[in-house]
Amino acid sequence: MKNLNRLFSACVILLLFSSCASTNKLTMGATEPARITLPSNAVRIGVINRSIPSEENKVVDKIDKVLSLEGLNLDKEGAESAVTGLFDELTRNERFESITIINDIDVQRKGLGVFPAALSWQDVQEICEANNVDVLFSLEFYDTETKVNYEATTVTIPNNLGIKASLPGHKVTLNTAIKNGWRVYDPQSKLILDEYIANDHVTSVGSGVNPMKAVEAVIGRKEAVIQRSSHIGNSYGYDVRPLRKRISRDYFVKGTDNFVVAKRRAQTGDWDGAAVLWEKEVSNPDAKVAGRACYNMAIINEINGDLEKAMEWASKSYTDYNNSEALRYVNLLKYRMAEKRQLEQQLSR
Repeated sequence: MKNLNRLFSACVILLLFSSCASTNKLTMGATEPARITLPSNAVRIGVINRSIPSEENKVVDKIDKVLSLEGLNLDKEGAESAVTGLFDELTRNERFESITIINDIDVQRKGLGVFPAALSWQDVQEICEANNVDVLFSLEFYDTETKVNYEATTVTIPNNLGIKASLPGHKVTLNTAIKNGWRVYDPQSKLILDEYIANDHVTSVGSGVNPMKAVEAVIGRKEAVIQRSSHIGNSYGYDVRPLRKRISRDYFVKGTDNFVVAKRRAQTGDWDGAAVLWEKEVSNPDAKVAGRACYNMAIINEINGDLEKAMEWASKSYTDYNNSEALRYVNLLKYRMAEKRQLEQQLSR
């Protein structure tokens, strides 16, 4: 009974707080600048693969392949899959005229699992001019490393009579780490526009009557690594796209009867109708009410995409009426305006 009373009291308190809240929350869409900024005139993209081991690293690379218990060409095929994944994603981007995978180059890497020295700008310029591309995406390194874990277990296999029997066996777990690094070269500005390292992994588990049978049971691992590598390339190509996101804002719903009616209008999606009522209160003799009205006018202008006007109203709410929430909102608007400028630069460069 006591627990029920406590639960009832908690519900009553929650309802009181929710009914007394002076603000409601809304969400709206916003565009975030792409992580990688490309010049707007970069419409022909070249993609190269520098991850082929150099001569000095071939011994280490062969040892790695043996320890990884994978096909001799897994690193090679994984790197190619990553490049293809990047190619596929860039091809889907309508801003580019052409995407070219450039294979006939001799710009191999000089290290394992770390960035090699950047290409010289002479090499970048020659590659871009020879292949008629504006910007060069490069897979700088790609390595897989597999750790093997054996443990005793019980396996179930059918006997000669077709009856399943439990026998002592082995379980093997293969954890394959995929390490890769990318750069984007702009020959016009002679700037590396991006330098990025991605780490991923694939876990495969198999069991059998002996260790080798357990390894054989781990089927599809190579395919999983190839598929994951393709996804890595896709993700990197997606970094040149501006992203849509949802942002949340609080707006005031109490102060005068106009706020109450405006709340109902906002709840039905009539934000312009709500703004008509908020604007009537911006000169209210009560500073608290006027500050809230100015704050809400900033909200409607942000909804309509006019960040400069939103900033004016939010600043007025804080400076003229000391609305503390407005100061936090001003900082949020500053961040959004900086994002907008960056996005405009991406589209105009």
